[in-house]
Amino acid sequence: MKKQTIVASALCALLSGAAFAQPVESPWLVRARAVHLDSANGDSTGLGLAINNKWIPEFDISYFVTPKVAVELVLTVPQKHTLSAAGTAIGSFKHLPPTLTAQYHFDALGSGAFKPYVGAGINYTRFSAVNLPAGVDIKRSSWGPALQVGMDIPLGKQLSLNLDLKKVYIRTDVSAAGAKIGTFKADPMLFGVGLGWRF
Repeated sequence: MKKQTIVASALCALLSGAAFAQPVESPWLVRARAVHLDSANGDSTGLGLAINNKWIPEFDISYFVTPKVAVELVLTVPQKHTLSAAGTAIGSFKHLPPTLTAQYHFDALGSGAFKPYVGAGINYTRFSAVNLPAGVDIKRSSWGPALQVGMDIPLGKQLSLNLDLKKVYIRTDVSAAGAKIGTFKADPMLFGVGLGWRF
């Protein structure tokens, strides 16, 4: 009986030590980024429509389903853009573009200097505060795919530097006097740099 007790105690100690030796990371990661929006400005109306490029704030929340697979929700505040035709400002609007992506992270628990990832998902954009010439209007919502590559560079146990590049497909129909005259494709490239916190 005494030997069985000793063996059981030793086994428990070994198992406890092995459990503590395993790296355990929280499934939650939050990031704050400064993002440069560079619009493709594709236009089929013949008016030469374009919006201005700008820096915007971005906040995202990621949940790791496994150590290498995560789901990321990208959020920001409504962004105001000036709309120009052939280089002349003709109005403005705001857009809110939340994006949801699924990501694969390489070397998620490894000891590398950086941890790259790729992602793909969907974007929904809502246009508001539309201020355009009388009779001219745009469709208020847009659905499109989103593609993503990036990397996290560890700065500490929980803190990391993040570099992120996304291609998001955002487009809207343009109408005049109630009739569609073409499609404006913002389809921006978004380059972001920021900090991430794993908790």
